[in-house]
Amino acid sequence: MKPTNTILGEYGTTIFTVMSALAVEHKAINLGQGFPDTDGPADIRAAAERATQEGPNQYPPMMGLPELRQAAAAHNKAFYDLDLDWQTQSMVTSGATEALAACLFGLVEPGDEVVMIEPLYDCYLPILRRAGGVPKLVRIEPPHWELPYDALEEAFSDDTKLIMLNTPTNPAAKVYTKEELEFIAGLMEKYDAYAVCDEVYEHMTFDGKPHIPLITLPSMAERCIKIGSAGKTFSMTGWKVGYSVGAPKLIEAMAKAHQFLTFTTPPNLQKAVAYGLNKDKEYFGSLGIDMQAKRDRLSDGLANIGFEVMASEGTYFLTTDFRPLGFNGDDTKFCKHLTTEAGVAAVPFSPFYQAGAESGVTHFARFCFCKQNDLLDAAIERLGKHFGGV
Repeated sequence: MKPTNTILGEYGTTIFTVMSALAVEHKAINLGQGFPDTDGPADIRAAAERATQEGPNQYPPMMGLPELRQAAAAHNKAFYDLDLDWQTQSMVTSGATEALAACLFGLVEPGDEVVMIEPLYDCYLPILRRAGGVPKLVRIEPPHWELPYDALEEAFSDDTKLIMLNTPTNPAAKVYTKEELEFIAGLMEKYDAYAVCDEVYEHMTFDGKPHIPLITLPSMAERCIKIGSAGKTFSMTGWKVGYSVGAPKLIEAMAKAHQFLTFTTPPNLQKAVAYGLNKDKEYFGSLGIDMQAKRDRLSDGLANIGFEVMASEGTYFLTTDFRPLGFNGDDTKFCKHLTTEAGVAAVPFSPFYQAGAESGVTHFARFCFCKQNDLLDAAIERLGKHFGGV
């Protein structure tokens, strides 16, 4: 029998799926995979229902419905003072992951180098490698997630096509500062590189820390694509509606790949997301405030149990060092132990590094706090009982 694709064939089932399945098997509270346990705003769901009934329900334009593209452009103007031509600088995809794939397939030639900062969301490397790109990996590490300027500069070269930048960062929960972004922008200009900016958690930053899109910095408008996600912004991860803005040349290249991936996205969901993006600023401001309260609830509970909790500046996630609990084993064993013995699922952190178990970052576990308060409290109670008996 002939082999299947050798690149994608190397990858097993994602750690999120593995841990979620284990959580179901053992009836554990799932704080591993990053999805909320509510169904999103009722008025946005109602807008989708109306759009379904009113139609049309046939193929929408390949680039996306004009009302959603206009809403995405207006949203970026309102929050970041970006002046965008929605007709040439915006497009809609079936989720942010498809947007990432369209960017890499549309921009990367085989042999092009792409700078990536570990820890990485799990789809980045497989997509890049399938596109024929060469990853140049730079690491940030707990507990402080400091950007290593020298290593980053060394990763850039004349062969660098682009950098993939995720801020706020999953899984590290780091929000890049203006100084860090300016350094990255300087390298992009020096080496004539682009940036694919995964900013799906843009409205979930904490403690007054601002989200600064790289595209807003001087000379970056012509070098960046900025990706947003209705799934994250409106807590409806199953909808898979992404909206991207950027330089016309880059959007055009992205669209060339998008037309052969999903081609389009359900029109009723696009109309509902357009409605959602047109909400007032107070709504989006409340997202970070509400999520910060959940972060603090879980963080305080884990710290009281004995975990060392890393700073979480944004996203849905907390990283913890479990060594103070006295567990003898790596992060994968620890998370399986939590799931089967304590009844709470978390995700081991080492799979977010290319080296995995050989990364040296094998004593950390990631918890997700985008859950209802009673579920977070129940998880803390279970963990407290478990480790209190150790």
